[in-house]
Amino acid sequence: MDRIAITGGSRLEGELPISGAKNAALPLMCASLLTPDTLTLGNLPHLADIRTLKTLLEGHGVATNVEDEGKDISSGQVITFNTPTITSTTAPYDIVRKMRASILVLGPLLAREGEATVSLPGGCAIGNRPIDLHLKGFEEMGATIELQEGYVRAVAPDGRLKGGIVQFPTVSVGATENILMAATLASGNTTIENAAREPEISDLANCLNAMGAKINGIGTRTLKVNGVDQLHGTEYSVMPDRIEAGSYAVAAAMTGGELELLGADLIKVMTETIGVLKSAGLKFTNTDNGVLVKLGTSKIKGINVTTQPYPGFPTDMQAQVMAMMTLCDGASVINETIFENRFMHVPELSRMGADITVHGSTATVRGVEQLLGAPVMATDLRASMSLILAGLVADRQTFVNRIYHLDRGYERLVEKLSACGANIVREDGKGI
Repeated sequence: MDRIAITGGSRLEGELPISGAKNAALPLMCASLLTPDTLTLGNLPHLADIRTLKTLLEGHGVATNVEDEGKDISSGQVITFNTPTITSTTAPYDIVRKMRASILVLGPLLAREGEATVSLPGGCAIGNRPIDLHLKGFEEMGATIELQEGYVRAVAPDGRLKGGIVQFPTVSVGATENILMAATLASGNTTIENAAREPEISDLANCLNAMGAKINGIGTRTLKVNGVDQLHGTEYSVMPDRIEAGSYAVAAAMTGGELELLGADLIKVMTETIGVLKSAGLKFTNTDNGVLVKLGTSKIKGINVTTQPYPGFPTDMQAQVMAMMTLCDGASVINETIFENRFMHVPELSRMGADITVHGSTATVRGVEQLLGAPVMATDLRASMSLILAGLVADRQTFVNRIYHLDRGYERLVEKLSACGANIVREDGKGI
């Protein structure tokens, strides 16, 4: 199994391109199931999750073609998706278990074919993430749901979902995306109340409207969808990855460097995150091509932060900020309110000399003068990045194992960091 070796102490400096957002790309790819025409998506990142979902979609009858491989680190790939006929409405366990976002084929298949059978999903082990909100939403639209032997079987009794009022008791990004896609082809009007407001959902809604959907209230808690008989193809470019941009902003601060994040509209889609990072001492300056990030103080400042649904501070940035706080002046307190098991990176950071105490959903981080390189093990996608960040500033070498998590969400990480001065390499697991 491959690992990443980092020799800390190098200052990061230069231009770092921000890739297309994985969390936007995956639902956009699933939207290809909603139309018999061609959907062309640009700025798709080269990631394991993209490849996994591409394979799953092909199993449903989607013909894919890579028009532009985007071999340069500054460019994403362009892929066309064409589904004149759905050849299978079953999403098998062997593929779905690899990635939680696979559940997003359920809504499009159910909307277009009137039925779908999808395995219960897998993904990062960061806590309980049930799909009951998805299923209750489909039931509000007339579907009957059965759970059998690890599979969800959903059927629209009359062959087509009906519009209805779907009110989520709690905010759910995946459920909002699934119901939104299904509602575009439902009979009548659908209202989604307490909808998630993440920019990736707005990206999906804008693409669906470009395909002929009728969605109003984009970016608000209430989405209203007037169902249509058929969607058509379009060309659409995936938004930049705000979590990747935030992660590299932290890297600039921790190494005392200065990075220009290319193509990153941080100010627009990361208001709360930018506010938190500014409180820690980071300075952001808009440029013609993105945003320039550096530490504007002599030392990182201790902060208190609580994860919240968008537009609050994202749980996907919690681990990276914790890594940064290990070097802060004083102490910081981080409250995790989204996932109950998302502090698994704490023992690994502690192996590197971090001073972190966890009580329930609250972590207290006391800054230390120096982290120490060590062999560490990644437990999930964002935890992996926290260990990379710690390795960039640690004394001596850090070896990050189980980096298949990183391959799911950070495109060409080693190449991007190396180009900005990091001493980082990917080592072939066969020789270790």
